[in-house]
Amino acid sequence: MKVQKIRLPHGNKTTWLVLDNDNRFVEPIRSYLRYLEALERSPNTVHSYANHLKLYWEFLQSCDLDWKEVTLENLAEFISWLRKPDPRVLAIREQQSRRTESTINVILSAVCTFYEFHERNGSTDGVEVYRKQFPPGRKYKSFLYHINKGKAVRTRLLKLKPPKLQPKTVAQEQVEQLVNACRRIRDKLLVCLLHESGMRIGQALGLRHEDVRSWDNEIWIVPRDNNANGARAKTRNSYSVHISKDLMGLYSEYITTEYPDDVDSDYLFVNIWEGKVGYPLTYSTVQALFCRLSNETGIKVTPHQFRHTHATNLIREGMPMAYVQKRLGHASIQTTIDTYVHVSNEDMKHEYQNYLEQRDGTSSIDTSSSTDRTANCLP
Repeated sequence: MKVQKIRLPHGNKTTWLVLDNDNRFVEPIRSYLRYLEALERSPNTVHSYANHLKLYWEFLQSCDLDWKEVTLENLAEFISWLRKPDPRVLAIREQQSRRTESTINVILSAVCTFYEFHERNGSTDGVEVYRKQFPPGRKYKSFLYHINKGKAVRTRLLKLKPPKLQPKTVAQEQVEQLVNACRRIRDKLLVCLLHESGMRIGQALGLRHEDVRSWDNEIWIVPRDNNANGARAKTRNSYSVHISKDLMGLYSEYITTEYPDDVDSDYLFVNIWEGKVGYPLTYSTVQALFCRLSNETGIKVTPHQFRHTHATNLIREGMPMAYVQKRLGHASIQTTIDTYVHVSNEDMKHEYQNYLEQRDGTSSIDTSSSTDRTANCLP
């Protein structure tokens, strides 16, 4: 089986299909992917769901199961199938799982929504993968909490509990090494923009010159579905991000010294020395750039790690959470809190040193009371 990329005859859109071993459409998956496209899901989302459902179909074939007659027990076996490093080999000793809990949960979510779609369509009776339960008590309650507090909510039965991992960040000295390793002003501008603004790589690749307000040191992130390079902003609402004068000066230097004058393009980041000149940069081009930077500096980094770094630095420096949410373009402030509010060992050490300094300063002012307290603690 394979996932095949195709270009639609009308417009410049692409989509994906899952083909079986005889290169025929897997019709149940095809109809579901078309449903996602009708809902205007991102092409990257459709691509991911196609890969997840391809894995599920391979599992069904290996177990000789009909997709319409799958039980909850079969889905539990699917989890074990995803975890095995090699299903064809019987392991004598314990081996590390091929996929993490988070990855398995994403695959399961695709399978569950696939069955939910076909159940509503009448193609199958579905699989009982959900249950009704009352939500647990929470410290923070929404404005309309009193209306829904007595209603049961639907939760998925098959869901693994992933370990709590902190998002990977890049140290300031590492950022400087990566910037210095850039050979072009365009590449340096891209790295600095990702680090200083926290925008996603899809948002950066979709920027147009009209989105840059140089007089106000401001960049507008505008969602567009017709980008020639397939870049997507993910968010459906436009919002602005303020940047420094130095970064805006780097943008001006890029425009005056490197940006081609003889091309008719409004994209900010375009091909200049390789490929079709004036064509907007693609994800693969940026991936090749970051691979080169990682090899030359020895720093393993991805574009999205700059977003994690920017958000973490803002929170550590005391920016209110509502402003961080707005700057990152999150729809919910809870997403910002759950993703970026974390305490590292260095944070603990720093706060404990502050505590010791405050305690010693208090004891030096009130020596007598401190002595009395110490005496009471001695045996």
